[in-house]
Formats: sequence, C-alpha cells, structure tokens
Amino acid sequence: MDWGTDLWDQYDGIDKHTQSGLDLVDRYVKFVKERTEIEQNYAKQLRNLSKKYLKRGSKEEQECGFTNHQSFQDILNELNDYAGQRELIAEHMMTGICVELTKYLQDLKQERKTYLADAKKAQQNLEISFKQLENTKRRFAKEWGEAEKATQQAEKIENDTNAIKADVEKVKQHAHVKTHTAEECRNDYAAQLQKYNKEQNTFYYTEIPQLFNKLQDMDERRIRSLAEGYSQFADIEKKVLPIITKCLDGISMAGRNTNGKQDSMRFIEQHKSGFERPAEVDFEDYSQGIKPASSDANLNQPKIRTKLWPFSHKKTKVCTLHTTSHTTLH
Repeated sequence: MDWGTDLWDQYDGIDKHTQSGLDLVDRYVKFVKERTEIEQNYAKQLRNLSKKYLKRGSKEEQECGFTNHQSFQDILNELNDYAGQRELIAEHMMTGICVELTKYLQDLKQERKTYLADAKKAQQNLEISFKQLENTKRRFAKEWGEAEKATQQAEKIENDTNAIKADVEKVKQHAHVKTHTAEECRNDYAAQLQKYNKEQNTFYYTEIPQLFNKLQDMDERRIRSLAEGYSQFADIEKKVLPIITKCLDGISMAGRNTNGKQDSMRFIEQHKSGFERPAEVDFEDYSQGIKPASSDANLNQPKIRTKLWPFSHKKTKVCTLHTTSHTTLH
C-alpha cells in the first residue's frame, strides 16, 4: 500500500497531513530549546551557589584543615563540575537536535512545496486539456448541426421542381462545405479526446502516484529523523551520566572523608599550650602577727589572681569568658 495508489484522490488530505508533520518538527525544536534554557539557567544557578559558599582566604584555609570543613568545600567543587555537565547537555541538545532538525526542516519544507506545486501544475494542465476537449466537442456539435441543416436544405431545394439549377448547385455546395467542416471538427474532437484520455491516464496512473509517493517517502524520512531526535533527547544526557555519577560519588566520598575524631585531634594540636594546670591556692592567714604600718599596708594586701581559667580576652572561634573579679577566701 502506498499514497500514490490508495490516496490518489486525497491531495487536500496529504497537504494537511504533511504540513502537520512539519509543524510537529518545529514544535519539538522549540521544546528542546526551552529544555536547553532550563539546563543553562540551572547550571548558572548551581555555579553561583557553589561560588557563594566556597571559602577563600587564610582564615578559611586554616578551617579547611578540618575534614568537615574540607568535605564541604569538596562538595562545592563537585557541584561546580556537576553544573558543567548540565551546560554540556544543553550545548549538545542545541547543536545535535535543534540546529540539525531546524536545517532539515527547511529542506523538507522546500521539498514538500516542490512536490505539491508539481501536483497542482499537473492538475492545471489536465484541466486545460479538458477545456480544449470541451471546446472541440462544442465546435463539432455546432458544425455538425449546421451541416445537417445545410444538407436538409439542399435536399429540399433539390426536390423542388421549381428550383433553379444554379440555386440547387449553390445549396449543395454549401452543404458539402459544412459537412466537410463538420468532419474536420469531428476529427479534431476525436484527436483531442484521445489526447486528453492519454493525459488523464498519465496524470492518474503516473504523475500523481509518483508525486504522492515522493511525499510519502519525504514524510517517512521526516518521522525517522524526528524519532532520532527523540532518542537523542535521552542519549545526550546518558553520555554525561558517568561523569555526573563521578560528581555525585565525589560528594558521597566527601561525607565519608569527614572524621570527627580526626578533627578533634587536629584542633588539639593547633591550640594546646603545653602549660601545666595551676596548682592549688595556698591559704594566706592575715589574722596573725602585727599589723603593718600604714605606709607598708599595701605590701601585705591579699594577692588577687588575674586569670583563673585559660581563656583570654582575645576573640577566638569559640565563645570566651571574661573574669573581671575574684572573691578571696577568708
């Protein structure tokens, strides 16, 4: 079964069907373009997010010595690489699907236009031939009618005993001319009819089937190309999945590389002073002995420890305690 054989009289239907197919290709291209825009925007947002939280500078470098800080930086770097793969998907979809199908669509439009135009031209030529057939038919009918009338008139005059011989010959000659003209018109009509039937046969059994079959072939090629574009929509992403998986594995590895005990040990190594803890405070008894002179009173005042805990007034990463007074023992 093919269009040329089974749809020989469905020009309008084929016209509409093939146009609908081209419209579908155009819609799919627009769909993929919007998908690429989503991927590009997604990748851009991921990059900006990664950049926002990525630490830089000496202070951050010190913090990155801890596994939980470094792992977060590793996650941000992997996310940045992941964004690059999303950009790659968008790029390949644009070049491999949108650009290729758009170019192919233009070729299909021109091809379809040519076939439909050829079909219309063939139809117009057949219509012109049919009009010529109708004209020769009407002329034949007209001339044959006049010839019959002239013949009847000649017979009537010839049978009239009162008719003049010259008039009889004149009427007979006129009838002969009309009959000859009618015969020529009859031959023209027969020839034109033969010509038209041949052209009609060629139109319905050769020209139209060939053109409609070409349109069928074009439409099937369009469908195959569109099907390939459908598959590419997934295949393009599948090609980068191994790298995306590596990015995700890197993020998982960052979680496994985070070690609380190791970070605690590193913090100890960075901040331990090496000093011994303070010894017990001795009791100083000021109730015994002679009170000192007023001039030496300040020599025997209770000693106040200025620092009870190993916390300094300097700001650190942990909250600090400031000791401003001390209650002495009595």
